[in-house]
Amino acid sequence: MANIWKKMTRSTILFIVLFIVVYAAALTFVSPNFLTAYNVGIIFKQMSFFGVVALGQTLVLIIAGIDLSIGSIACLGGIFFALFMTQTEMNPVLAIVLVLIICAAIGYINGLIITKLRLTPFIVTLAISEICSGFVLVITKGSTIQGITGKVLILGQGMLGVVPVPVIIFAALCLLLTYVLRFTPFGRELFAIGGNAAAARLVGIQVEKTKRLVYLLSGAFAGFGGIMIACRYNSGQPTIGDSWVMSSITAAVIGGTSMSGGVGSAVGTFVGALLMQLLNNSIVVLNVSQYWESVMTGGVVLVAVIIDAVRTMFRNKS
Repeated sequence: MANIWKKMTRSTILFIVLFIVVYAAALTFVSPNFLTAYNVGIIFKQMSFFGVVALGQTLVLIIAGIDLSIGSIACLGGIFFALFMTQTEMNPVLAIVLVLIICAAIGYINGLIITKLRLTPFIVTLAISEICSGFVLVITKGSTIQGITGKVLILGQGMLGVVPVPVIIFAALCLLLTYVLRFTPFGRELFAIGGNAAAARLVGIQVEKTKRLVYLLSGAFAGFGGIMIACRYNSGQPTIGDSWVMSSITAAVIGGTSMSGGVGSAVGTFVGALLMQLLNNSIVVLNVSQYWESVMTGGVVLVAVIIDAVRTMFRNKS
Protein backbone atom coordinates (compact mmCIF):
# COMPACT_ATOMS: atom_id res chain seq x y z
CA MET A 1 0.00 0.00 0.00
CA ALA A 2 2.87 2.32 0.82
CA ASN A 3 4.42 1.73 -2.59
CA ILE A 4 1.12 2.48 -4.34
CA TRP A 5 0.77 5.75 -2.44
CA LYS A 6 4.36 6.67 -3.24
CA LYS A 7 3.77 6.11 -6.96
CA MET A 8 0.55 8.12 -6.84
CA THR A 9 2.22 11.11 -5.19
CA ARG A 10 4.89 11.07 -7.88
CA SER A 11 2.28 11.51 -10.59
CA THR A 12 0.34 14.72 -10.27
CA ILE A 13 -2.18 13.73 -12.92
CA LEU A 14 -3.02 10.38 -11.33
CA PHE A 15 -3.31 12.01 -7.92
CA ILE A 16 -5.72 14.66 -9.24
CA VAL A 17 -7.77 12.03 -11.08
CA LEU A 18 -8.05 10.04 -7.83
CA PHE A 19 -9.15 13.18 -6.00
CA ILE A 20 -11.76 13.93 -8.69
CA VAL A 21 -13.18 10.40 -8.41
CA VAL A 22 -13.39 10.55 -4.61
CA TYR A 23 -14.83 14.08 -4.60
CA ALA A 24 -17.40 13.19 -7.28
CA ALA A 25 -18.42 10.09 -5.30
CA ALA A 26 -18.92 12.22 -2.20
CA LEU A 27 -21.02 14.75 -4.14
CA THR A 28 -23.14 11.95 -5.58
CA PHE A 29 -23.79 10.68 -2.07
CA VAL A 30 -24.70 14.14 -0.77
CA SER A 31 -26.73 15.28 -3.80
CA PRO A 32 -28.47 12.89 -6.23
CA ASN A 33 -28.64 15.77 -8.73
CA PHE A 34 -24.89 15.70 -9.26
CA LEU A 35 -24.43 12.48 -11.21
CA THR A 36 -26.98 13.17 -13.94
CA ALA A 37 -26.29 13.29 -17.66
CA TYR A 38 -27.30 16.94 -17.78
CA ASN A 39 -25.05 18.07 -14.92
CA VAL A 40 -22.04 16.03 -16.06
CA GLY A 41 -22.50 17.48 -19.54
CA ILE A 42 -22.55 20.99 -18.08
CA ILE A 43 -19.30 20.35 -16.18
CA PHE A 44 -17.42 19.10 -19.22
CA LYS A 45 -18.85 21.75 -21.53
CA GLN A 46 -18.10 24.69 -19.22
CA MET A 47 -14.54 23.54 -18.56
CA SER A 48 -13.85 23.34 -22.29
CA PHE A 49 -14.18 27.08 -22.90
CA PHE A 50 -11.56 28.25 -20.41
CA GLY A 51 -9.69 24.97 -20.89
CA VAL A 52 -8.83 25.86 -24.49
CA VAL A 53 -7.42 29.14 -23.23
CA ALA A 54 -5.52 27.28 -20.50
CA LEU A 55 -3.68 25.26 -23.16
CA GLY A 56 -2.10 28.48 -24.43
CA GLN A 57 -1.23 29.43 -20.86
CA THR A 58 0.39 26.02 -20.42
CA LEU A 59 2.76 26.68 -23.32
CA VAL A 60 3.72 30.04 -21.85
CA LEU A 61 4.32 28.58 -18.38
CA ILE A 62 6.51 25.82 -19.82
CA ILE A 63 8.94 28.48 -21.14
CA ALA A 64 8.89 30.12 -17.67
CA GLY A 65 6.64 32.98 -18.77
CA ILE A 66 3.13 34.06 -17.89
CA ASP A 67 0.28 35.57 -19.91
CA LEU A 68 -2.15 37.78 -18.02
CA SER A 69 -3.74 39.05 -21.22
CA ILE A 70 -5.44 35.85 -22.39
CA GLY A 71 -8.79 36.65 -20.76
CA SER A 72 -8.98 40.06 -22.42
CA ILE A 73 -7.74 38.68 -25.75
CA ALA A 74 -10.44 35.98 -25.60
CA CYS A 75 -13.07 38.61 -24.86
CA LEU A 76 -11.86 40.83 -27.70
CA GLY A 77 -11.83 37.83 -30.04
CA GLY A 78 -15.42 37.00 -29.12
CA ILE A 79 -16.46 40.61 -29.70
CA PHE A 80 -14.80 40.76 -33.13
CA PHE A 81 -16.37 37.45 -34.09
CA ALA A 82 -19.81 38.68 -33.02
CA LEU A 83 -19.32 41.86 -35.04
CA PHE A 84 -18.25 39.96 -38.14
CA MET A 85 -21.22 37.60 -37.85
CA THR A 86 -23.88 40.20 -37.09
CA GLN A 87 -22.73 43.36 -38.90
CA THR A 88 -21.42 41.80 -42.11
CA GLU A 89 -22.29 38.91 -44.39
CA MET A 90 -18.89 37.35 -43.84
CA ASN A 91 -18.45 33.60 -44.18
CA PRO A 92 -18.11 32.07 -40.68
CA VAL A 93 -14.87 30.29 -41.62
CA LEU A 94 -13.34 33.56 -42.80
CA ALA A 95 -14.55 35.28 -39.62
CA ILE A 96 -12.88 32.61 -37.48
CA VAL A 97 -9.63 32.92 -39.44
CA LEU A 98 -9.60 36.71 -39.13
CA VAL A 99 -10.25 36.59 -35.39
CA LEU A 100 -7.47 34.04 -34.90
CA ILE A 101 -5.08 36.24 -36.90
CA ILE A 102 -5.99 39.31 -34.82
CA CYS A 103 -5.61 37.48 -31.51
CA ALA A 104 -2.41 35.75 -32.60
CA ALA A 105 -1.00 39.14 -33.61
CA ILE A 106 -1.78 40.54 -30.15
CA GLY A 107 -0.04 37.55 -28.60
CA TYR A 108 2.93 38.10 -30.90
CA ILE A 109 3.13 41.73 -29.77
CA ASN A 110 3.34 40.42 -26.20
CA GLY A 111 6.26 38.20 -27.12
CA LEU A 112 7.95 40.86 -29.24
CA ILE A 113 7.95 43.44 -26.44
CA ILE A 114 9.08 40.88 -23.87
CA THR A 115 11.98 39.55 -25.95
CA LYS A 116 13.13 42.73 -27.69
CA LEU A 117 12.99 45.02 -24.66
CA ARG A 118 13.69 42.22 -22.15
CA LEU A 119 10.76 43.26 -19.98
CA THR A 120 8.96 41.14 -17.39
CA PRO A 121 6.12 39.10 -18.94
CA PHE A 122 3.92 39.94 -15.94
CA ILE A 123 4.00 43.68 -16.62
CA VAL A 124 3.81 43.47 -20.42
CA THR A 125 0.88 41.06 -20.57
CA LEU A 126 -0.94 42.96 -17.81
CA ALA A 127 -0.63 46.17 -19.84
CA ILE A 128 -1.81 44.44 -23.04
CA SER A 129 -4.72 43.02 -21.04
CA GLU A 130 -5.80 46.51 -20.04
CA ILE A 131 -5.48 47.75 -23.62
CA CYS A 132 -7.62 44.88 -24.95
CA SER A 133 -10.22 45.42 -22.22
CA GLY A 134 -10.33 49.08 -23.13
CA PHE A 135 -10.87 48.29 -26.81
CA VAL A 136 -13.72 45.95 -25.86
CA LEU A 137 -15.47 48.78 -24.01
CA VAL A 138 -14.78 51.26 -26.82
CA ILE A 139 -16.29 48.88 -29.38
CA THR A 140 -19.28 47.69 -27.36
CA LYS A 141 -19.83 50.64 -24.99
CA GLY A 142 -20.45 47.94 -22.40
CA SER A 143 -23.33 46.34 -24.31
CA THR A 144 -23.70 42.78 -25.55
CA ILE A 145 -23.50 42.19 -29.31
CA GLN A 146 -26.33 39.76 -29.99
CA GLY A 147 -27.62 37.87 -32.98
CA ILE A 148 -25.03 35.25 -33.94
CA THR A 149 -26.84 32.58 -35.95
CA GLY A 150 -26.10 29.69 -38.27
CA LYS A 151 -24.26 26.39 -38.22
CA VAL A 152 -21.19 28.00 -36.64
CA LEU A 153 -23.01 27.86 -33.29
CA ILE A 154 -22.09 24.18 -33.21
CA LEU A 155 -18.71 25.28 -31.83
CA GLY A 156 -20.37 26.29 -28.58
CA GLN A 157 -23.69 24.46 -28.53
CA GLY A 158 -23.36 21.40 -30.74
CA MET A 159 -23.60 17.76 -29.71
CA LEU A 160 -22.01 14.71 -31.31
CA GLY A 161 -24.20 11.96 -29.95
CA VAL A 162 -24.18 12.54 -26.21
CA VAL A 163 -20.86 14.40 -26.21
CA PRO A 164 -20.81 18.22 -26.44
CA VAL A 165 -18.78 19.52 -29.39
CA PRO A 166 -16.77 21.95 -27.17
CA VAL A 167 -15.53 18.94 -25.19
CA ILE A 168 -14.47 17.19 -28.39
CA ILE A 169 -12.62 20.32 -29.53
CA PHE A 170 -10.85 20.69 -26.17
CA ALA A 171 -9.88 17.02 -26.09
CA ALA A 172 -8.64 17.13 -29.70
CA LEU A 173 -6.51 20.18 -29.00
CA CYS A 174 -5.11 18.46 -25.89
CA LEU A 175 -4.11 15.43 -27.94
CA LEU A 176 -2.57 17.60 -30.65
CA LEU A 177 -0.60 19.63 -28.11
CA THR A 178 0.50 16.45 -26.34
CA TYR A 179 1.94 15.16 -29.59
CA VAL A 180 3.69 18.47 -30.28
CA LEU A 181 5.22 18.66 -26.81
CA ARG A 182 6.37 15.05 -26.65
CA PHE A 183 7.36 14.14 -30.18
CA THR A 184 8.43 17.28 -32.05
CA PRO A 185 11.63 19.37 -31.95
CA PHE A 186 9.52 22.45 -31.18
CA GLY A 187 8.12 20.77 -28.06
CA ARG A 188 11.55 19.75 -26.86
CA GLU A 189 12.78 23.30 -27.41
CA LEU A 190 10.05 24.68 -25.14
CA PHE A 191 11.09 22.43 -22.26
CA ALA A 192 14.76 23.28 -22.85
CA ILE A 193 14.03 27.02 -22.76
CA GLY A 194 11.93 26.70 -19.61
CA GLY A 195 14.55 24.54 -17.92
CA ASN A 196 17.55 26.72 -18.75
CA ALA A 197 17.29 29.43 -21.39
CA ALA A 198 21.05 30.14 -21.35
CA ALA A 199 21.90 26.49 -21.97
CA ALA A 200 19.26 26.37 -24.71
CA ARG A 201 21.00 29.23 -26.51
CA LEU A 202 24.32 27.40 -26.30
CA VAL A 203 22.92 24.38 -28.14
CA GLY A 204 21.59 26.55 -30.94
CA ILE A 205 17.94 27.08 -29.97
CA GLN A 206 16.58 30.47 -31.06
CA VAL A 207 15.15 31.31 -27.67
CA GLU A 208 13.68 34.75 -28.42
CA LYS A 209 12.08 33.63 -31.68
CA THR A 210 10.55 30.58 -29.98
CA LYS A 211 9.20 32.69 -27.12
CA ARG A 212 7.50 35.04 -29.56
CA LEU A 213 5.93 32.05 -31.31
CA VAL A 214 4.65 30.71 -27.98
CA TYR A 215 2.97 34.00 -27.11
CA LEU A 216 1.49 34.06 -30.60
CA LEU A 217 0.02 30.60 -30.01
CA SER A 218 -1.28 31.70 -26.61
CA GLY A 219 -3.12 34.57 -28.29
CA ALA A 220 -4.55 32.21 -30.91
CA PHE A 221 -5.80 29.75 -28.27
CA ALA A 222 -7.38 32.66 -26.38
CA GLY A 223 -9.05 33.90 -29.55
CA PHE A 224 -10.49 30.49 -30.30
CA GLY A 225 -11.79 30.20 -26.74
CA GLY A 226 -13.49 33.57 -27.25
CA ILE A 227 -15.10 32.35 -30.48
CA MET A 228 -16.37 29.20 -28.77
CA ILE A 229 -17.94 31.08 -25.87
CA ALA A 230 -19.53 33.60 -28.28
CA CYS A 231 -21.12 30.65 -30.08
CA ARG A 232 -22.21 29.24 -26.73
CA TYR A 233 -24.20 32.39 -25.87
CA ASN A 234 -25.07 33.52 -29.43
CA SER A 235 -23.41 36.82 -28.62
CA GLY A 236 -20.24 38.71 -27.85
CA GLN A 237 -20.24 39.77 -24.21
CA PRO A 238 -17.83 42.40 -22.80
CA THR A 239 -17.49 40.57 -19.48
CA ILE A 240 -16.48 37.18 -20.88
CA GLY A 241 -13.00 36.05 -19.86
CA ASP A 242 -12.77 38.10 -16.67
CA SER A 243 -11.93 35.02 -14.58
CA TRP A 244 -10.08 33.03 -17.24
CA VAL A 245 -6.61 34.26 -16.32
CA MET A 246 -6.76 32.80 -12.82
CA SER A 247 -8.59 29.70 -14.03
CA SER A 248 -6.09 29.04 -16.81
CA ILE A 249 -3.06 29.38 -14.55
CA THR A 250 -4.64 27.26 -11.84
CA ALA A 251 -5.74 24.51 -14.24
CA ALA A 252 -2.24 24.30 -15.70
CA VAL A 253 -0.43 24.34 -12.35
CA ILE A 254 -2.79 21.84 -10.72
CA GLY A 255 -2.16 19.56 -13.69
CA GLY A 256 1.59 19.56 -13.10
CA THR A 257 2.83 22.53 -15.11
CA SER A 258 5.52 24.39 -13.21
CA MET A 259 5.47 28.17 -12.91
CA SER A 260 9.26 27.94 -12.86
CA GLY A 261 9.24 26.54 -16.39
CA GLY A 262 10.48 23.35 -18.00
CA VAL A 263 7.64 21.08 -16.87
CA GLY A 264 4.07 20.72 -18.10
CA SER A 265 1.57 18.77 -20.18
CA ALA A 266 -1.68 19.33 -22.04
CA VAL A 267 -3.27 16.27 -20.42
CA GLY A 268 -2.45 17.69 -17.01
CA THR A 269 -4.16 20.94 -17.96
CA PHE A 270 -7.23 18.99 -19.10
CA VAL A 271 -7.42 17.26 -15.71
CA GLY A 272 -6.77 20.54 -13.88
CA ALA A 273 -9.57 22.27 -15.79
CA LEU A 274 -11.92 19.40 -14.95
CA LEU A 275 -11.12 19.74 -11.25
CA MET A 276 -11.65 23.51 -11.35
CA GLN A 277 -15.06 23.16 -12.98
CA LEU A 278 -16.03 20.31 -10.66
CA LEU A 279 -15.34 22.51 -7.64
CA ASN A 280 -17.34 25.39 -9.15
CA ASN A 281 -20.21 23.05 -10.02
CA SER A 282 -20.30 21.65 -6.50
CA ILE A 283 -21.16 25.12 -5.19
CA VAL A 284 -24.27 25.12 -7.37
CA VAL A 285 -25.22 21.51 -6.63
CA LEU A 286 -24.89 21.99 -2.88
CA ASN A 287 -26.83 25.29 -2.97
CA VAL A 288 -23.92 27.20 -1.49
CA SER A 289 -23.83 30.97 -1.96
CA GLN A 290 -22.12 31.98 -5.20
CA TYR A 291 -20.07 34.45 -3.17
CA TRP A 292 -18.01 31.49 -1.98
CA GLU A 293 -16.85 30.81 -5.54
CA SER A 294 -14.15 33.49 -5.37
CA VAL A 295 -13.04 32.18 -1.99
CA MET A 296 -12.76 28.66 -3.37
CA THR A 297 -10.96 29.80 -6.52
CA GLY A 298 -8.46 31.81 -4.52
CA GLY A 299 -7.91 28.89 -2.17
CA VAL A 300 -7.31 26.50 -5.06
CA VAL A 301 -4.86 28.95 -6.64
CA LEU A 302 -2.95 29.23 -3.37
CA VAL A 303 -2.82 25.46 -2.94
CA ALA A 304 -1.70 25.04 -6.56
CA VAL A 305 1.14 27.54 -6.11
CA ILE A 306 2.26 25.85 -2.89
CA ILE A 307 2.20 22.43 -4.56
CA ASP A 308 4.21 23.84 -7.45
CA ALA A 309 6.78 25.31 -5.04
CA VAL A 310 7.11 21.98 -3.24
CA ARG A 311 7.49 20.09 -6.55
CA THR A 312 10.17 22.54 -7.68
CA MET A 313 12.03 22.17 -4.38
CA PHE A 314 12.08 18.36 -4.68
CA ARG A 315 13.17 18.55 -8.34
CA ASN A 316 16.07 20.82 -7.40
CA LYS A 317 17.16 18.44 -4.65
CA SER A 318 17.09 15.35 -6.90
